[in-house]
Amino acid sequence: MKTAMLKLRQFCAYQERSHQETKYKCLELGLRGEEVDEAISELIAENFLNEERFAKAYAGGKFRIKQWGRKKIMMELKQKQVSAYCIKKGMEEIDEDDYIAVLHKLAEKKYLSLKGETAMKRKYKAMQYLLQRGFESELINEALEQIAKNEA
Repeated sequence: MKTAMLKLRQFCAYQERSHQETKYKCLELGLRGEEVDEAISELIAENFLNEERFAKAYAGGKFRIKQWGRKKIMMELKQKQVSAYCIKKGMEEIDEDDYIAVLHKLAEKKYLSLKGETAMKRKYKAMQYLLQRGFESELINEALEQIAKNEA
């Protein structure tokens, strides 16, 4: 248990982790049942594990580095079994103005890369691309309308 705790502390210190990831790591290290719960509560008590901090780091990072939209980030956090409260806190890390700016930049880049297509097809393909990245359809529509208008 002692060496496992040492490894878990290093695992959590290296980067923010979700409780689920840490639970899997415990199993990987051979901890079972009660030991897993004890290890996780010890990591929380020592502040190595903090779900809210994880959600904030994850949401902020995925938006800034990978330029994911809110829907994709929320879906990924849910998949990692992060609580609704922590997801909400994590989403607050994304500045609204930056979010719109990134969406517009991505929309414009994609739209302009589809030069040979008809206007309808360009809009459709750009829309699909941005939906895949997790942006909201209303915001995508607004951005694409604006780009199409500016180009005309």
